[in-house]
Amino acid sequence: MFLSVLLLSFGLHDNAFAVQKIEFWTMSLKPKFIPYFQELVKNYETQHPGIKLEWVDFPWDILQLKLITAIAAGTPPALVNLSVPWAEEMARDGLLEPVDALLAAPGATNDYTDAALADLRFNGKVYGFPHYSNVNVIAYNRKILAAAGIFQAPRSMDELLTQAVMISLKTGKPGYAPALGKIDGFFMQQGLDLMRDGKAVFNSPAHVTLVKKLAATYKAGGFLKDKLFAEDNFPAVVDAYLGGRLGVMVSAPTAIKRIQTDAPEIYAQTGIFPVPPGPTGINDGGWMFHFAIPKGVKKKDIPEVAAFARYLTSDTNQLAFASMAGVMPTTKQALANSYFKKILPNAGASEQALAVAANSMNSARSLYVSGIDDYDELRRFLVKAVEAGVTGRRDIQEALDEAVAIWNRKLQGVKLP
Repeated sequence: MFLSVLLLSFGLHDNAFAVQKIEFWTMSLKPKFIPYFQELVKNYETQHPGIKLEWVDFPWDILQLKLITAIAAGTPPALVNLSVPWAEEMARDGLLEPVDALLAAPGATNDYTDAALADLRFNGKVYGFPHYSNVNVIAYNRKILAAAGIFQAPRSMDELLTQAVMISLKTGKPGYAPALGKIDGFFMQQGLDLMRDGKAVFNSPAHVTLVKKLAATYKAGGFLKDKLFAEDNFPAVVDAYLGGRLGVMVSAPTAIKRIQTDAPEIYAQTGIFPVPPGPTGINDGGWMFHFAIPKGVKKKDIPEVAAFARYLTSDTNQLAFASMAGVMPTTKQALANSYFKKILPNAGASEQALAVAANSMNSARSLYVSGIDDYDELRRFLVKAVEAGVTGRRDIQEALDEAVAIWNRKLQGVKLP
């Protein structure tokens, strides 16, 4: 009898001090963020003696394979850092847990932005805890815009294109450098679908009209032509703006810091406008990362995993991470912090950019096409068609019709030549 009671007391003692391990994976955050995560882990474990955290960081190009392998083996991490397209694909395949009921502590309301939650809502359920994103702003050269008689922010893409032409006509310099190598995102931000009911539809009258506007701007000298249709034209855009050869530069706020460092004289005459939202109200430049709970995490462990996920993505921690990483947080309180919103009378373009970006974040969405194998190959056909039309080498309608036909053959499983 005494032995049974003794063994029972030891069992209760072990349970009272049982430790739950929470393994969380991030993507390409070492070595820069080692001190940040070490401090975060230390603070959380101190506040929660029954939790043991293990941080694992993988390069972005192997994380997805590692995760799928771990899920298949029944040994997934408790949390994993994902982009929105990866989350959509994995949620569609049943590899993530919905977290709608876990986004806020019991009795509280969550503080994530509407746009961040919308990014992670697939088939009516939310599949992650938003962490950070970004949004574009317009950096403009005051001297160049003044010479063109422009003193107001563009209110639409049409106005931005008109201003680009005005800059060219008045100054001989290009006004704008859109990323036409990513024309798919450009279309979507302007409320134009690439696909509908499983078929490509980017040869509609509305698509043709937009490409005609781009072609007219190109012909009038409104665009910087360096790498205009490259997959990444940003290095060319930055170089042109730093050299005083470009009227406006559309970028995330972090790029403004580079102007301040590399070209202080250009920085001194740089102002900031918001990028006009598209017809759908979506702001340009969003690309969100978050923490998801993979399938296979034990149900009994999920409440503590969710509590840690809320801590990871809390206002305080998002603000700290965003200020270190040069990104934007995805909680309303963090975005309302004076770090973003307090603009001193002598504030430079960098501080102005943060404030403008913070005001745009509730409408910043990750725009992408999901569910298509070999999408990059298809996008190249779209870019080539738009390039041919914009530069005047082909009729715009014919070029888009041909690209749509190629897409639809591929989508129907027909091998491309």
